[in-house]
Amino acid sequence: MKEVNMIQIRKATLQDLATLKQFEQGVITYERPFALNLKEDPITYYTIENLINSDDAELLVAIIENKLVGCGYALIKDSAVYKKPDQYAYLGFMYVIPEHRGKGINGTVTKHLITWATSKNITEIQLDVYADNVSALNAYKKVGFKPDLLQMRLETNNINNKPE
Repeated sequence: MKEVNMIQIRKATLQDLATLKQFEQGVITYERPFALNLKEDPITYYTIENLINSDDAELLVAIIENKLVGCGYALIKDSAVYKKPDQYAYLGFMYVIPEHRGKGINGTVTKHLITWATSKNITEIQLDVYADNVSALNAYKKVGFKPDLLQMRLETNNINNKPE
């Protein structure tokens, strides 16, 4: 059931910091099964205060009935010197509290972030998603994202180095 009309989107403020830090831990907890190389808690992914204060970032929160229920950011980054365009917007910290998932909140936040990036003359948006995170892959494909480079890992302590 979609509740997109009930969602309010606004720029995050420092008053949101405590809730955003809880959301960050929610992201980490959600991603742990996909990221077996994460260190033990406590860990953090983001410098939330910098995202709130930066001119090159837009950290948004989603609100339903005066309660923060989700968030996400876009951060303008420089491309590798051999890639075009010169800059792109990187999306991250995409989170919706469990009881409000499946209501179009992530898609709404994503569309607002794309609009912000476009207003900054950014023509490419990128994000990272775990290959096994099928629900996230499908959500981003629905908005128009397409898979690009697949990063692969090998843990050498798990291989047999004996010659055959």
